[in-house]
Amino acid sequence: MAKSAKVNSSAGPVRTRRAYFDCRFGQLHVRTAFPATGGFDEQVTLFCLHPAKSSSRWFVRFLPEIADVRSVYAPDLPGLGESDPSLRGSVADAAAALSDLANDLRLREIDLLGVHGGAAVALELAQARPELARRLVLVGLPEDDKLPTVRQPGLVMRTRMDTSEQIAKAKTALPQAKFVDITDYADDLFEVAPITLAKQIGTFLSARP
Repeated sequence: MAKSAKVNSSAGPVRTRRAYFDCRFGQLHVRTAFPATGGFDEQVTLFCLHPAKSSSRWFVRFLPEIADVRSVYAPDLPGLGESDPSLRGSVADAAAALSDLANDLRLREIDLLGVHGGAAVALELAQARPELARRLVLVGLPEDDKLPTVRQPGLVMRTRMDTSEQIAKAKTALPQAKFVDITDYADDLFEVAPITLAKQIGTFLSARP
């Protein structure tokens, strides 16, 4: 059943849905949003990865705003929300589940948006499958001791909660990334400023190489 819709004057409403997809750990619960163009002339598909101890509900207000020109998938990571758990509950397991999702959807290329813990999963998948992950957007940096190094273009949106140590690690992990500050927003910025975020993130994802 449709949950919400955004009206786009040029293309019609963005369609949002919820679905389940199989992965190696069972089933992933996924929120989806699709532009009204029906797949024609779409930009690269975007996966949105929520923070640890959260779920895809994090992106409910954001999905209709970012999906005007691209298909978007926001899964509950394994063991969170309505998704089945993995054995270890690790970042690597979450990345593997997303790899399965991309394979199931027959996607050759995706963009990744990760928030805090979801950013760690995005980096893990980008390193494991560099041919799949085209661009990365990290909003709030993960607290992991060591981050995998990736070569994809990235946009790192630093929040007021990010420490200088986290920022230094991110600059090493993403040598091709642009860093911008969003310190004016609270931790729930996807709830309070979805349109602003969608515009800024969409501009980066749509830019020519």
